[in-house]
Amino acid sequence: MSRVAWDSHLSDVAKNLRPSPIRELLKLTKKPGMISFAGGNPDPAIFPVAEFSEATRILSERGREVLQYGPTEGFEPLKQFLSRWMAPRMGRATAPEEMLITSGSQQGMDLLCSVLVNPGDSILVEDPTYPGALHTMRNRGARFVTVPCDAEGMRVDLLPGILDRAAAEGHRVKFVYAIVNFQNPSGATLSAPRRKALLELAKERDLIVFEDDPYGHLRYDGVSDPTIFSQDDEGRVVYACSFSKILAPGSRVAWMVGAPELIRRMVMMKQGNDLCTSVVAQALVYEYCNLGHLEGFLPKILKHYSVKRDGMAEAFRKHLPAEAEYHIPAGGFFFWMRLPGVDTKELFLKAVDRGVAFVTGPSFFANGGGEDCLRLCFSFAQPEELEEGAVRLAEAIRDLKS
Repeated sequence: MSRVAWDSHLSDVAKNLRPSPIRELLKLTKKPGMISFAGGNPDPAIFPVAEFSEATRILSERGREVLQYGPTEGFEPLKQFLSRWMAPRMGRATAPEEMLITSGSQQGMDLLCSVLVNPGDSILVEDPTYPGALHTMRNRGARFVTVPCDAEGMRVDLLPGILDRAAAEGHRVKFVYAIVNFQNPSGATLSAPRRKALLELAKERDLIVFEDDPYGHLRYDGVSDPTIFSQDDEGRVVYACSFSKILAPGSRVAWMVGAPELIRRMVMMKQGNDLCTSVVAQALVYEYCNLGHLEGFLPKILKHYSVKRDGMAEAFRKHLPAEAEYHIPAGGFFFWMRLPGVDTKELFLKAVDRGVAFVTGPSFFANGGGEDCLRLCFSFAQPEELEEGAVRLAEAIRDLKS
């Protein structure tokens, strides 16, 4: 019996799909004894299991409501909590029609792309940037215009020239994607002057700014800069945040805030996607927050992860060669490293043989590059693994050079 020739049935989008480069690499890191600095996972050792279990009482109290279909816009009590809790960061309490609860931040990216981007349109992204965003954007047929980053984030000063060249080359840039705090992968934070300059440029060029902020609550040093959203008086900034890093990724609850006209279009798109984010998940997250557990949990994770950050920094200082270039991030989960003259794809294979894993640099560049770069995550590895992992990485570097 002949099999279906699926290539002749697939859509153009499906034919051009690429697997997630990080998830493909992670398949090679499953052998026993592997120390993983690869996936950007929170540490399950600190998940608030007991407190989240307490929140299940909402099922007894409001089970007939939360076990039913819910509004696409999101569980109203959770939206009200987020509006109050995020008001200092957002500059004001946001209105219900400005907020959409999504099934993880990845869905929010997809919904935004679906209502703004036609196949062939372009998105301006940081170089490097989060591969999951690139994956979602590619699936929507987007092309990319890239802007370099440094220790203060996106080089906003270069944007006018980049945008002019992109227009001359036929790019239609629909929005700017910026991970503003402790960027994945670079760990950089977009400075306050650059945030202001980016918003002014967006107004001049009639651009939308997608302000992605999954790590903003994970600041270990210094004080937070105002969000771009809080400085916007035209409704051109779309803000995204998530419970994945500040509670648990298994909740799959995130939120988007933006102009009501845009949010309404995203709601209609979501109605044809999954109808609504799990009401059970939203209700559990709401009750956890309503009980005051989120405010009590945040100081614990800041202390927990800052110790790990410092442990990785000290291990690198002790064991890595002098030519390794990196800075110590003020928050988030990641160190971004450059090893001049080293092909990190080759280094990855040596490192896996030594029992340590990371993510190679090219995964984070939309249009190529980053061959001598790597991302290392300190959140998942246990404290005793940080130094041993650095020792193994140093050994792999020596193996490659020998």
